[in-house]
Amino acid sequence: MPQTDASRQDLTRWRKTKKEPVRRTVSQICPPPRRPLAVADIRPGMENERLGVVRDSMFQNPLIVKAELGKPRERSCSLPGVNFNYGLYIRGLDGGVPEAIGNWNVLKQQPTCPLELTRNYIAMNRGAVKAGLVTAHENILYRRLNDIRISEQDDRRLKKEPPSIPTDMTFGIQSRPSTPLFDLLQHRYQQLWVQEQKATQQAIKLEKKQKVILGKLYDTRSSQLRKFKPPVKLDRLWHMPHFRKAVSQLDTFPTEADRQRAFRAHREERAVRQGTLRMGNYTHP
Repeated sequence: MPQTDASRQDLTRWRKTKKEPVRRTVSQICPPPRRPLAVADIRPGMENERLGVVRDSMFQNPLIVKAELGKPRERSCSLPGVNFNYGLYIRGLDGGVPEAIGNWNVLKQQPTCPLELTRNYIAMNRGAVKAGLVTAHENILYRRLNDIRISEQDDRRLKKEPPSIPTDMTFGIQSRPSTPLFDLLQHRYQQLWVQEQKATQQAIKLEKKQKVILGKLYDTRSSQLRKFKPPVKLDRLWHMPHFRKAVSQLDTFPTEADRQRAFRAHREERAVRQGTLRMGNYTHP
């Protein structure tokens, strides 16, 4: 029994020593805006300490006020009192609920003004010309005296009537259709493209089979004349008169067969020689 009493005392002691959670007030969570500094708030050693004449207006200039160390910057502007309501207050001018229940305000129909008919400038210009009035000033005076208007039927006919629109017509842009994800995942578009290509190739093959193969075409005289190229007579190169009968005095090849054999070897080696005429050094090392 004494052990149970001691354990109960320990529990009550632990319950008493447990601290309750501290709850912050609204003013701590959302503190009111700081008011501008005043002369009474300045203490020795502060950043905004001034020498000489000091006024409260000096601490309301943001260009002069300095930021205190470890404190937020002062907003050098004074706020209204506690009783000030921010926002726009609209007072009721319609009498409120009693007036709404007592009577019903009906908007009076405004008197409609008669529509002014359009002036008939064609008839007025025609009448001015018949009267011999040509200048602009004379036309203005004539229109003041003879103000001709278009009748209602003609005015209605000249004005464009709005187009007739069906009752079930909806205005706006049509919504974009949803993306066919199943077709994309199954490569349906690829399969359709392959089928179209196969169908096109089959159609081309059938067209080639059905094509009539014509027989051999013989050239006519006109086609032969069109293809004929008249031979061009090549004139001999020009030589000076006293060198025309000259004969070569040097022949390095003993026979004509050796000359042809040397030319043949030169033609075979042209691919591996340098130079424009392929008569230079060999290109390979």
